Amino acid sequence: MAKMAVMEGSHAIAEAAKVCRPAVVSAYPITPQTHIVEDISQMIANGDLTNCEYVRTESEFSAASVIQGAQAAGARTFSATASQGALLMYEVLFSIAGMRLPCVMAMANRAVSSPINIWNDHQDAISARDSGWIQIWAEDNQEAADMIIQAYKIGEDPRIMLPVMVNLDGFLITHLYEPVETYDQKTVDEFLPQYNPQYKLDPKQPVTMGALAQPEYYTEARYMVHDAQIKAKKVIEEVAADFGKKFGRYKGGLLDTYKMEGAKIALVAMGSIIGTMKDTVDELREAGVPVGIVKIRTYRPFPVEALRAALKDTEIVCVLDRNISLGGEGAVFTDLKGALYNASHSPTMLGFIIGLGGRDTTVEDIKNIVKKAQAKLGGERVSELEWYKLDVDILPEGI
Repeated sequence: MAKMAVMEGSHAIAEAAKVCRPAVVSAYPITPQTHIVEDISQMIANGDLTNCEYVRTESEFSAASVIQGAQAAGARTFSATASQGALLMYEVLFSIAGMRLPCVMAMANRAVSSPINIWNDHQDAISARDSGWIQIWAEDNQEAADMIIQAYKIGEDPRIMLPVMVNLDGFLITHLYEPVETYDQKTVDEFLPQYNPQYKLDPKQPVTMGALAQPEYYTEARYMVHDAQIKAKKVIEEVAADFGKKFGRYKGGLLDTYKMEGAKIALVAMGSIIGTMKDTVDELREAGVPVGIVKIRTYRPFPVEALRAALKDTEIVCVLDRNISLGGEGAVFTDLKGALYNASHSPTMLGFIIGLGGRDTTVEDIKNIVKKAQAKLGGERVSELEWYKLDVDILPEGI
């Protein structure tokens, strides 16, 4: 029988990583992921995590380079990062994906500079969306921990062989204490087989990884990463189903829906904001407002078909982005518009830039967004994209 323990989100991530038996963990601590790698370091020092080398590097670039090299040599690896640390890793992130190395990394999502901000939004991971890493987004502590275990099985699948980034909102998950079901090592070992890659760096059987590709071959190399991303949709669903059977709870897959039966208005988002949205939808449903939620759990590969199915009966979709593609719009908003283009049903869409840099998003805020959707449905003129609660008094004159 599963045991429950109240623990910090970062500790839950560390516990999940531990039972996956990584052979190499590398990190450079940065707020708000520091507790994750601190906990793992303590586990190794205490003898709770054996046969694992912990490498405390001098930078995040080096941390990513260590897991790249270790994974290429045939070791299962783990790391964690956030914000500016993630930006320093980006060169290596692309290389890891291109070399088809199934590293797993926790991204404790945090705003990026400048100005300096240590609080949560999704800009760090969203900026890496095109790197080739599979991206999974967690709503709470349990989901974040469960997805670490699933991430290894997804990425290491011979059909995929891609790195996986598990995203958890900084502070809102990393430092939040919640009840979490802990893991039995034997059960995890049965679910997650030992890492045994088909190719690895071995002097007895030499191979080349990350070689130069001239124009005649480069397009095909990129296509193979893309093809693996598309095939990962099926694997992600398979792994979620297997996890549910083994652990008695379903935490995984491409997306979740909440009270979408009969919903004419859909709210779409990722991460911990979903909890606030559920509380709001519960109140609005009691008041007779036909609104529901579509939670995107897997952002890369983008679940086009699943989203089309989930939104097929809606009249209007509101996308809440905790990121901004400066000069454009929210990344999820853009991707979802593309997914619904030429679909058999294409609802009206509104995009909202919300919660940047840790700004609170309340139940009242979600209700106001739903009111804007109702106004649009009623024929009122509503802006397609809104920077929600933008304080114009702070802005310089003329903006």
